[in-house]
This record gives sequence, C-alpha cells and structure tokens, in this order.
Amino acid sequence: MKTETGTGKYERLLERCASLPAIPTAVAHPCDQSSLAGAVEAGQKGLIKPILVGPKAKIEEVAKASKIDLSGAEIVEAAHSHASAAQAVALVREGRAELLMKGSLHSDELLGAVVARETGLRSGRRISHVFIMDVPTYHKVLVVTDAAINIAPGLDDKVDICQNAIDLAISLGVERPKVAILAAVETVTAKMPPTIDAAALCKMADRKQITGGLLDGPLAFDNAINLQAAKTKGIDSEVAGDPDILLAPDLEAGNILAKMLTYLANADSAGLVLGAKVPVILTSRADSVRARIASCAVAMLAAHSRRKTARG
Repeated sequence: MKTETGTGKYERLLERCASLPAIPTAVAHPCDQSSLAGAVEAGQKGLIKPILVGPKAKIEEVAKASKIDLSGAEIVEAAHSHASAAQAVALVREGRAELLMKGSLHSDELLGAVVARETGLRSGRRISHVFIMDVPTYHKVLVVTDAAINIAPGLDDKVDICQNAIDLAISLGVERPKVAILAAVETVTAKMPPTIDAAALCKMADRKQITGGLLDGPLAFDNAINLQAAKTKGIDSEVAGDPDILLAPDLEAGNILAKMLTYLANADSAGLVLGAKVPVILTSRADSVRARIASCAVAMLAAHSRRKTARG
C-alpha cells in the first residue's frame, strides 16, 4: 500500500470543505494571539463564521497588538473566561452557533460549561476526545481516541468512544471506518481486562450495538498498524495494517501514543471533543497553524454531516 509522506492528508480534508458554506462557531475567550489568529484565519478560509465571545476590549487589544484584522467580526461581550464559556454554550443552545471552539481558557473550564446538566450541551452519549492525525509514515488520516477526557473508560464508555469516532470518520468521507482496538497483546486473556473489552466490543458490533464501522481487537500496536507483523503472528484481519481509528485501552495509553506520534514521527494532530450536541474544537498554544485549521475543517465536515442527518 502506498504511503504518503509529508503533506497531503489534511489538504484533502480542506478540499472537501471548499464547496461547503462556513459554519457559525462560538469561540470562547479568544484572548491571546494564538487562539484569536486561529479563529480569524479559519474564518478567512471559509471554514467557520467566528462569533468571538469574551471581553471586547481585551480581544480588540490583542488584535491590535498582533495585527489581526477583526473587521466584520461579531464580538459578544463576556466579562471573563468562565462567563465566556457559559455564553458560548448559550449561543449554541439558542441555535446561533453550530460549533464551539476553545480560545485561551482552560479546556476544563470550557468542558465544564458543555457538560453542565441544566445549561450545557449534553446528548445521550458520553463525550470523548479524538486526535485526527497526519502521520508522515502512514498512508491516510489516523484517528486516535480517547487521549484527553476519559481516564479509565469501562466497556459502556468505550461503546460511546468508539461510536463517536466512527461517526466522525464517516463524516470525513470514510465509507466504513476500520477500528483497531488496542491492547498489549492480540489474544484475549482474563489477566488483561482491555483484551476482554476489545472482544466484547467486536461482538457488540456484530450485534449492531455499534454501527457503521469494522472492528477488530484486541490488537497490539504492531499488528494493528503493520500488516506484515499481523501475518507473522497468524492474524487474519481486514483491519490490520489499514485502520482508520485506533481505540486506546485508557487515557494514559492514548495520550502517550498521540504524543509519541507527534514528537517522534512528526505528526500533526487536530483535536475535537465529540458526543455533545455539537462538536467542540480544542486547540492548543503548541498547535501549528496547519493543525488549527485542520481542526476547524474536521469540525466543519462533522457539522455538515449533522445537518444532513437532521434533514434525513
């Protein structure tokens, strides 16, 4: 299978966005250069229509100091970061925004507003995080989940984590996403509970409790990502060597995997939170411009997919 090195994978996502209208997006507390520039640039590229939520004077001060053009941008006043998070969520609840984007506040502060019982954006699913990764040595976009929210997910949690990722991959144009459920070994053993979870998830997919994807597991990382390694171990799998999604056994494993790919394999990583009523774009000060734009592109495609579902 041909491996595409360097750029190309994120750019194909942007090509899919080119013919689609921008999505109204509430940007919570964009009060530093990185978060404000990311939102404005995504707006200029036609991915989102940013609604900047935060202290207007501070946002304009940052824009002036960083030479960011705010002409035509809508600013909704909020006194501080906590109020910005609450107001941005309220804009989504009112239907004025279809996406939520993190500014310069802490992730916990924004997600706290998202999961608030009376005023938040809860759905019937558990929320989970995905990294959408462009790994130079891998032949397509790779989704890693969950590496940021669910610390020690149980089986029911993993059902939602898996379904969230499958639905996202479908919105990105993958017809039947392949899910590799990771563990330390590829055999089922009671001594290692993640292997039992993996086997259960596969059977749940057989019973249509998880839909839209092709699951296999447990798979160790080598035979998940490398077909020859799988063949050497006698594993006959449609997923091995070609997964779209890597489902980690817990947050620590997922986080280490994602950061290893970033810092050892020079991967770019876009980040989203799924499972709420709308996707939440999570960006970091350490993100490259390319990764920030990719996060918005992925969220835009997910939002348009939700529109189609709502109409259908």
